[in-house]
Amino acid sequence: MLKVLKSALTEKSCEGSSERLLQLCFGYFGFYVLNGLAVKFFVPSRMTDVAYLVYSGMGSMTICVLVVLVLKWYKLKSTHNVQVLGMTMPAEYLYIIPSGICTAVVIPTTTMMYTLPISVMVAMVIMRATVIVVSRLVDSVQVAQGILHKKVYWEENMAVVFAIVAASMNIFGAQGKDFDFIHNKAAVTILTAYVIAYAIRIYIMNYYKNTRPKGTPQHNEGFFAVEQITAFLTTVIVAVLAFKMLPDTLNPKSFINQYHDCIYNPPSAWLGAIVGGLPYGAAAFFSVFLFMFKGRTATFAGVVNRLTSLIAGTAATMLAVWFLGAKQPKNSEWVSLAFILVAIVFLTRAEKRRTAELLAEKEIEKAC
Repeated sequence: MLKVLKSALTEKSCEGSSERLLQLCFGYFGFYVLNGLAVKFFVPSRMTDVAYLVYSGMGSMTICVLVVLVLKWYKLKSTHNVQVLGMTMPAEYLYIIPSGICTAVVIPTTTMMYTLPISVMVAMVIMRATVIVVSRLVDSVQVAQGILHKKVYWEENMAVVFAIVAASMNIFGAQGKDFDFIHNKAAVTILTAYVIAYAIRIYIMNYYKNTRPKGTPQHNEGFFAVEQITAFLTTVIVAVLAFKMLPDTLNPKSFINQYHDCIYNPPSAWLGAIVGGLPYGAAAFFSVFLFMFKGRTATFAGVVNRLTSLIAGTAATMLAVWFLGAKQPKNSEWVSLAFILVAIVFLTRAEKRRTAELLAEKEIEKAC
């Protein structure tokens, strides 16, 4: 394991290798920590949650689109083309574009939970745990459909169990009032939209990965480019429509009212918030590439993705304590970290088995 870690930190890695997997984890971790610090720096001392969502979103989505346009990742390496409304396009567009629309739902709903008069703690636990469960269900569905031909190892299933416990630790300290979001229509709507959008998106990413003909490049960059461009255009359309909506006179603190206010009266730190959104945009690259990592099941990739974000969240909290005067992590967060470490042990065992399997089947190369 130490040899793999050293290689990941110091050498160029092969596609589908454990070293490449670790490199993506390190990248995701680093940018997620910066994102966590940015949120704690700006909210609520320098601007409201909604204002930060708007202005940081400008930065995060713009950086993704600029990168894929400059690098021309949008030139997707397709298996075949189709005719749609007289236009010839890669067949993969038919499901990558819906994935992009789902991405446009996932990005804002995560932050919108903070704007509601409910316990965000419990809601965020459900969000994280749901992604892990959905990843496991996607594997089951695609095995039944004959799309996935790999077995989900028992070690991966054990990692799921410990990951869910790790994500759920805050619930043990929750009180009855923390679960009031169940009776809040706006909260339930946002949470439902998040879960459905993420479920569809994870299914599509794994459909793309698992249906590539043998020997065909798995062009994750192309998938990411089309998805992010779609998400950007969808978000712009929705933002314009929301801006044209009439204010909510019955609820002055409604999302639409706060949205209008931050546009008409930008906070003084609006430019800083745009810059603060860049790490979130950068993290998106690593997050998607982890979900779509070559040769791995959705179960494995989903757990790796969520555990990396959980560890990054704890690291960001500690850095905020030291440099921003934030509150100390709760005991439940340290216990959660212990469960994360156990899950990582099972993931390491699963990765060793999967790597040996992929090398034997010549899906990945030992050296490149």
